[in-house]
Amino acid sequence: MTAKQAVHLLINARWIIPVVPANRVFEDCALVIHRQKIIALVPQAEARKRFEPEQAVNLDRHIVIPGLINAHGHAAMNLLRGYADDFALQTWLNDHIWPAEAEHVDAEFVHDGTELAIAEMIKSGTTCFADMYFFPEQAAQVARKAHMRAQITFPILDFPTSWGQGPDDYFAKGLALHDEYRADDLIRIGFGPHAPYTVSDPHLAKVATLAEELQAPIQIHLHETVQEVDDAYRDTGVRPIERLYQLGLLTPQTQCVHMTQLNDDDIQTIANSGAHVIHCPESNLKLASGFCPVAKLQEAGVNVALGTDGAASNNNLNMLEEIQTAALLAKAVSRDPAALNAHQALACATLCGAKALGIDDITGSLEVGKAADIVALQADDTSALPIYDPASALAYNNRALKVSHVWVAGRALLLSGHLQTLDERDIRARTEQWQAKIKPVRSQP
Repeated sequence: MTAKQAVHLLINARWIIPVVPANRVFEDCALVIHRQKIIALVPQAEARKRFEPEQAVNLDRHIVIPGLINAHGHAAMNLLRGYADDFALQTWLNDHIWPAEAEHVDAEFVHDGTELAIAEMIKSGTTCFADMYFFPEQAAQVARKAHMRAQITFPILDFPTSWGQGPDDYFAKGLALHDEYRADDLIRIGFGPHAPYTVSDPHLAKVATLAEELQAPIQIHLHETVQEVDDAYRDTGVRPIERLYQLGLLTPQTQCVHMTQLNDDDIQTIANSGAHVIHCPESNLKLASGFCPVAKLQEAGVNVALGTDGAASNNNLNMLEEIQTAALLAKAVSRDPAALNAHQALACATLCGAKALGIDDITGSLEVGKAADIVALQADDTSALPIYDPASALAYNNRALKVSHVWVAGRALLLSGHLQTLDERDIRARTEQWQAKIKPVRSQP
């Protein structure tokens, strides 16, 4: 008799949606994990014959998927959740959010807000997030402590902020942070020029040059509102996308966030450049920014990932909700009920996010050789039944599902709904202290 292979973890599941191969659901199969990676996806009977696990987890009423990837957000802004709701974007930013940040944002704010955000993300099935905010060293530190996979981009703007005196200071601090995490297996540092209207040409060109030299990602807010595009065309004679293209900033390492104001030429420019689009449907809806033409972008060959944006403009970091909203919105915008089907919507929140972040060789699907970034959702509530198609349940009825287990690189971050790497009681206490300190803005009548 052949000896069984010793492995670290065996996950038996009712349904597994691996994303690759596409449009497939495996029933009564097992994921086999050893040394942080997936080494097999096989029927449970075969797994019992071949492997001897240190730990076996039986999830016989669950849907197992790759960990969700939140490809854009401002994690620390969780402390501003509900702070200034129901305002137009420029009013929201100029009159409320930026003044609040000037008063409250420091290293402690970012540390505590990021920890709150990561706790929320883990409990809603996110295993990797992209962050763009001040004091990125604090965000990276908290993510590492939580064993969370993350892309941390350091902010670049033309003016001083609480984190630095100006562009030269931002570049110096950000490049030092990049060097610190250069060899880290979970944290990747990139460039975060805020937007075309807050960063001038010389600094955008510098980002393009340094990102190419370091092979580092770039994330930028782009074509978010009609006003942004109209103002740019009035002042420069070109649309922001064309300006970035001329500066060499649009490359396969670039992640363009929002992209609600696109014409056919814009879409072709993005497709030609190889840049990625990060769609934040719920934030765009809440701020009435417009609609990202997901179906048109995909038809043009553009990779479209999903993000939540910050909790100040969403007001949550639940990627399951983004999947549902993105799927429904794509159908309405394209007037095609087949647009962004359930499997495609899940791919946008997993594999497409990994591609955008440049880590699709590591994560984004449940393939042999990839990191064991895995999420299980309990699917036995009466409001979830019957389940004819687990992908459909995930995309269109995910409020009936409950995230129960989360692993990153084979390490448990959530077991039976309980956080394993963060102290939820301590996070709650510190959040309440911030709430007592920050006075909210009342919404418009």
